[in-house]
Amino acid sequence: MASPATTQTVRPLDTMAFTASGPPQIADLVTEHLRLLGASPEGPSAGGPSGGITLSGGGFGPARATAAWADPGSGLVDEATVQAATGMMAVHGRRDGAPRGLAADYAATATAVLTVQGLLAGLVGQARGAEPAHVTTRADRAGLLAVSQYLAAAGADEGEAAELAPGGPPFTSAEGVLFELETLDPGAWAAFWRALGAPADALRAGWRPFQFRYATACAPFPQALHAVTRSHPLPRIRQAAAASGAEVCVLRTLAERALETDGAAPWSLHPLHPLPGAPAPSAPRAPAAPDARLPLAGLTVLEAGRRIQAPLAAHLLGLLGAEVVRIEPPGGDPLRGMPPACSGISARWLALNRGKKAVEIDIKDAADRGRLREMAAQADVFLHNWAPGKAAELGLDAEDLARVNPALVHAYTSGWADRLPDAPMGTDFMVQARTGVGEAVRPHGEPPAPSLMTLLDVLGGLHGAEAVLAGLLLRERTGHGVRVDSSLLGAADTLTGPALRRAAAGEDPRRPAGFRRPLPTADGWIAPADASAGAAAAHDLRDLCTADALARLSAHGLTATAVTTDLADLHHDARFTGSISRDAHGAPAVPEPWSFA
Repeated sequence: MASPATTQTVRPLDTMAFTASGPPQIADLVTEHLRLLGASPEGPSAGGPSGGITLSGGGFGPARATAAWADPGSGLVDEATVQAATGMMAVHGRRDGAPRGLAADYAATATAVLTVQGLLAGLVGQARGAEPAHVTTRADRAGLLAVSQYLAAAGADEGEAAELAPGGPPFTSAEGVLFELETLDPGAWAAFWRALGAPADALRAGWRPFQFRYATACAPFPQALHAVTRSHPLPRIRQAAAASGAEVCVLRTLAERALETDGAAPWSLHPLHPLPGAPAPSAPRAPAAPDARLPLAGLTVLEAGRRIQAPLAAHLLGLLGAEVVRIEPPGGDPLRGMPPACSGISARWLALNRGKKAVEIDIKDAADRGRLREMAAQADVFLHNWAPGKAAELGLDAEDLARVNPALVHAYTSGWADRLPDAPMGTDFMVQARTGVGEAVRPHGEPPAPSLMTLLDVLGGLHGAEAVLAGLLLRERTGHGVRVDSSLLGAADTLTGPALRRAAAGEDPRRPAGFRRPLPTADGWIAPADASAGAAAAHDLRDLCTADALARLSAHGLTATAVTTDLADLHHDARFTGSISRDAHGAPAVPEPWSFA
């Protein structure tokens, strides 16, 4: 996938200019994405506690955004404190049995993408008749969005589907090579371990925690399985995987990824020009009402998504006002019943799909595919994350649907975007392994390990929504439909971008030893702000309660915050008072990540 700048003559923000200021972890990425979308900077980015971004030109009124870490007075002043308060440290640390911070700036990265989303959505609203909007984003809300599925599970009516206890991949070969294992098939799982001589009871006991690691962010399977892989050389392990249908992926370093990266944007946009026999494109079917509160009000999104990436992208478009219609298989989405539940519906499923309509379509049936084409003819967006080549096989690819709706935005969220010919299965943890994320999220002194928090599925979903909004704006400016593609690979490169640039320059890409490691207190944990971490670590706080430990650090001019260790406590956390609500099913719901004024 090449950069939009080299694959099209028109970009959504061409002829527009912008200024950007604020925390560099946020403002720098906002600047990068606005430039990739065609806008030109009017001046250098500047640092500061909050970010001010203004887009102007192109026939639009000024679109403004403010990006900040959190509300003033919350004590959340940077990446470390946001990760601590929102539960990110708790979820990321489940595999290790204690909270730990992500060495990568995940909350800031998500905030930057959400900020660009808000700006694009505001411009789409303007193009449809709405007034210019000022969008506000905050990193603490981005952090809550990142853990929304885990938060929903913590507040469900029943307990977790699997044990929350330390453990999980990666595995190690006899040569000491770290690798990830992936399969969605219990038969392939069993065949792989039998081929390596694993004890029958261990392979049986290991499947459930391995299968549920996407939901729980840990995988406490028997240590005997780790012992088995350490007794075999990597070629034998690869052989067992190939014979069983499982896949392995050796953890790549950031330096290795830096050598092969193509510098592509995290998405691509391709205008779809009229095809022979197709009706002429028309203006958008649903102009926004002048008083519409949300910029996508009146637009329709068809979503044929599974798991996290595409459903989250559609969920965000729904929060921006679009009507989202899920295309589900006969009998409905089986993940609706995945425990734990709220009022009989999966809490995790509700976190991504609440408020969506649903239509059951058998995509294997020709008549049902015809129904889907009829629905696409009346929609604004068709979004899916089917297996590579599946849409074309079904006659539902961008060119196919452009024949019935030349103004459609056709969006595909994939694993690899066809950019790596030797890529393994395109799942979150395999992409983390292949792209150096496993190294980027761990500081010096710790072995690389992909996070069992679904970092890339969530960030990939954010990129998917960003790409759709760019496609909608490009449609408004050209009158033609657009194909947009995003991927987990693009999300990985966005998250690791600063580290990859350091590695490409011959610098050490990893953060210092002990970076973002919380400090234990008598009754919990505290996380120093990044600027205070070195000095705070010199204090022994283990005999102090958390409140007294925070007071001691504050007396020494150091900033820190309490670490959320139980996500159920977020409902009562004064740092988020009024932010977390309950939906109609009683499931916890995080606040919308932007506000428009």
